[in-house]
Amino acid sequence: MPSPSLLSVHAIDHVAVIARDLEASRHFYEAILGMKPVPRPDFPFPGLWFQAGNTQIHVILQSEESGPGGPSNPGGTLTARGHHMAFALDDCSKAVEQLHSADIPIAAGPQSRPDGFQQVYIRDPDGYLVELFSAPPSEQQR
Repeated sequence: MPSPSLLSVHAIDHVAVIARDLEASRHFYEAILGMKPVPRPDFPFPGLWFQAGNTQIHVILQSEESGPGGPSNPGGTLTARGHHMAFALDDCSKAVEQLHSADIPIAAGPQSRPDGFQQVYIRDPDGYLVELFSAPPSEQQR
């Protein structure tokens, strides 16, 4: 009988990519892949969001904080703006408590996004960055 898991994530929410040119990325994701542009929160840095089904791509313009565009990130200064995968869960605060009690290191956060969502970042065994997030309580009631 398998042992119970520590957390219970729901789905992959989005994939973030760092781009050198937002317009070239817009062309690729819209005109080539057929993804639909969607509004993004008023973050203090440039970017674009696209959606296909339940999957989003978040394009972030390269900067000192995000690191360079491309598949490798040799070292930006803000972990959350680098390449990562994101998973939705019910309660980010509870997840942080569970992560701490399991001695799983936190890479960044917990923190609130401009739209009220809570987020925390951890790394998988190979060092890939994983975002865990939950909606504000008002959004969870819907």
